[in-house]
Amino acid sequence: MLGAVSSMCYAQSSVTLYGVLDNSVMYQSNVKGGTRVSLDALTGLYGSRWGMTGVEDLGGGLRAIFTLESGINLNNGQFGQGGTAFGRQAFVGLSSDRMGSLTFGRQYDMIFYYPLPLTPGTLVGGPAPVHPGDVDNAANSIRINNSIRYMSPSFHGLTFGGEYSVGGIAGNVTANSGYSVGTAYAYGPFKIGAAFEYFKDPTSSTPGSGFFTAYANGVSTLSQSLNKGYVSAQAYQSAVLAANYTIGKLVLATSLSNAQYANLGTAFANGTARFNNVDVGATYLITPFLFVGGSYDYMTSKGVRTSDGQTVGNQHYHQLALLTDYLFSKRTDVWFTVGWQHASGTSSIGSPAVADIDSLGDSSNNHQLLLRLGLKHKF
Repeated sequence: MLGAVSSMCYAQSSVTLYGVLDNSVMYQSNVKGGTRVSLDALTGLYGSRWGMTGVEDLGGGLRAIFTLESGINLNNGQFGQGGTAFGRQAFVGLSSDRMGSLTFGRQYDMIFYYPLPLTPGTLVGGPAPVHPGDVDNAANSIRINNSIRYMSPSFHGLTFGGEYSVGGIAGNVTANSGYSVGTAYAYGPFKIGAAFEYFKDPTSSTPGSGFFTAYANGVSTLSQSLNKGYVSAQAYQSAVLAANYTIGKLVLATSLSNAQYANLGTAFANGTARFNNVDVGATYLITPFLFVGGSYDYMTSKGVRTSDGQTVGNQHYHQLALLTDYLFSKRTDVWFTVGWQHASGTSSIGSPAVADIDSLGDSSNNHQLLLRLGLKHKF
């Protein structure tokens, strides 16, 4: 009898192993005064990964769910996300068709689920369309540790969700904590999504904690001259709005975002650095196996006055991206992308602003060209 019950329970459960292997040859101009040719498996169309996801039917429409997903560098076999073992996702929870889902762990924020799928960067794909420095997290550079997340079911095309990250600091229940909320609506060929995110004390001295320092090696994502001067920020927030419209084989997209690094300390007269970003893009399906896409991005940031009277961070970025993707099958495709970026103004550290496509490293001057040819396989 026990064996029969065990078999029935097992039949109502499933565990799936999945992954993406995405590697490319990358050319960058103006790197340390020259050019660089390298292999990159972490920042391609999808970023290489493998994971496990599981579902157990608990009855009455209720299910137990989990996901463990790790980024992987194909070129050296190491973990992605700063050496974090399951750095992309690691959560467990409950899901219901009528009530939505409630999950706990290391998870994507609401920007990822609502506006991000509709942005030109996601529509076109690849590293070239990523907003400079990913200052608004619209390319999901950062996952949220210690988070509690709720996602609603669809109500006639309307969905929404919210997430709270517990800081875990003894004696201070708000330190290193944050939240994000988002919503999306789809009606025929039109889709729109929006999200807002706020984090207090986003930089932590403890490796693997905080918002900007959520990687196992403790390295901050504020690593380039565009925003590394704002590591002293005591608060961070990002608001993103994006929309899509489909006309036959043509898809149009646009997004707006505002990111702020607030309470920067005495060195910046406790000021706030603000970034505003707007982009447009389109893709066209030439055949069922071949599509092309392109986008234009413009980002500007308001300067911050330092304690010695200098103004830094008044930066402007123009960025163009083109991509073509050919599918050999539903699982394997080859892709090629071109990106170009031009920067002007003064960086967050007071030096002349330089180009930096997809945070792959500061250019040696104010412009940069990126070329990548990649092969992607899903399993």
